Amino acid sequence: MKGLKRKTPYLLLLLVIPLLAVVYQFLNNRSHKAVDISTSIDQAIPFLSIFIIPYILWYAYMFCYLIYFCFKDTKVYLKTLLLIVIAELICFVIYFFFQTTVPRQTLVGDHFLNDLVQWIYTKDRPFNCFPSIHVLTTFAVMLASLHIKNKHLVNTLCIHISGSVIIISTLFVKQHVIFDMIGSMFLVTFLYGISFELLTLRIREKSETVYVKNK
Repeated sequence: MKGLKRKTPYLLLLLVIPLLAVVYQFLNNRSHKAVDISTSIDQAIPFLSIFIIPYILWYAYMFCYLIYFCFKDTKVYLKTLLLIVIAELICFVIYFFFQTTVPRQTLVGDHFLNDLVQWIYTKDRPFNCFPSIHVLTTFAVMLASLHIKNKHLVNTLCIHISGSVIIISTLFVKQHVIFDMIGSMFLVTFLYGISFELLTLRIREKSETVYVKNK
């Protein structure tokens, strides 16, 4: 209980994600000369409605692991959340000036999985696709998890296997295309290198310099 009280101020920072979602919805309702950047590879990828399940489970994946990071290593949690916020803001700028679209699947048959796909199609218009926020946030969690120490093997496998399935699900339910996925992973890798590697290296160098001087 004491741990929860201590972490509550940090957990409240998660409210920034719903705020970002409001901005996304505003941009998603704005169709501005959207460009189709799909390739022949995307056309060859089959539509598999079963992948709507991991696609929807992305919401639980992101929030659950961010909360897990908060309790396990608050510094990693804060860095990850900051990485996601900055990356999404960059996405919003791209969406505003370079809007893309994805040709959607014509749904045939009346069953539960197709109903879920249709629900997503209704809630999320086929705009604001490059880069993919689904891929962006998932990949950010996967990379950040590398800095969480003493993870159980099962937890490590769950983070990376379920994350990978979520990423490819965006292609199989025709919500995104290959370039959306690549763009997101490139952006996250770039920001990850700055927030987790470069800044950590500089802090370590400063600490060592202070240590040598004091010695």
